[in-house]
Amino acid sequence: MANWTEITTVEEWTNLLENSTDKPLVILKHSTTCPVSASALEEYDDYLGKQPNQEVGYYLVKVIESRPVSNKIAEDIGVKHASPQILYVKNKESYWNTSHWSVTAKHIAAVLD
Repeated sequence: MANWTEITTVEEWTNLLENSTDKPLVILKHSTTCPVSASALEEYDDYLGKQPNQEVGYYLVKVIESRPVSNKIAEDIGVKHASPQILYVKNKESYWNTSHWSVTAKHIAAVLD
């Protein structure tokens, strides 16, 4: 079972962004057709399987299936879309992000733990 929640609607995203002042978010933008993204998802799941920071909410957006959500995230926090891409959002703005082969459990832990 995944330790993240999938965001599938713009409304879900908007609510999470509004509440990021209380609970920061980590979002993996994942392409279900991309091998690099598959590797990033494995790294994300690996991090989440090892006592992740509990003060953060963990989410996933499937960029092909939920394109409007992916676009809205990029627009709202001012971070150009990439896939795979991991975003750390707090206080309604991007605190950290990286993409492609830089999405690793070790890199995530260095930022969040």
